[in-house]
Amino acid sequence: MRYELVVFDNDGVLVDSEPLANTILAGYLTELGHPTSYEESLRDYMGSAVHRVHDLILERTGRRLPEEFDETLHARTFAAFERELEPVPGVVDVLKRLVDEGVPYCLASSGSHERIRVGHRKTGLDAWFRDENIFSAQDVGRGKPAPDLFLHAAERMGVAPERCVVVEDSRLGVQAAVAAGMDVYAFTAMTSHERLAGATRYFGRMDELPPRLGL
Repeated sequence: MRYELVVFDNDGVLVDSEPLANTILAGYLTELGHPTSYEESLRDYMGSAVHRVHDLILERTGRRLPEEFDETLHARTFAAFERELEPVPGVVDVLKRLVDEGVPYCLASSGSHERIRVGHRKTGLDAWFRDENIFSAQDVGRGKPAPDLFLHAAERMGVAPERCVVVEDSRLGVQAAVAAGMDVYAFTAMTSHERLAGATRYFGRMDELPPRLGL
């Protein structure tokens, strides 16, 4: 089947941000008295919006994170992005191929619009994404694993969910895509097949994606 829309996750799929972001998150939570390793941060928070961090910490400890948590976390993360962030290897070639083949694409991210923009300015991906094809969990009531964000993106792009394919690298993202009734191609560069169970297909390098899309 030729898909009518390719929906990209952002963190870990377009920009190689997960190592940076989860190192910072784990360090900050530990600093606040919630010891968290890098591996635990990936396991619990990769692919989710920041409200999940608040929810899990409260559920596990009965303590709320400080009011300035989001602001401080974002400031530290954005500073690291400005210093070190790079695009995922091979993803620009994938975007060029989609343009050449006339296949519409967009992104649907758990991150804020500001986070997306900061990362895209640093990596040059702002040449490939504009306001009309960028969607954030900020735009909907519930983030991943709820299907709302992917359904919102499909509706705004004018494509039926069953004609969309999502490119994801997180367990929560795969669950959200499946719940939205979309095929999902799981990128396993950082996450195992087992953690991404339920995906339609799997691939480990970006140069493997166009053939899987029939391009």
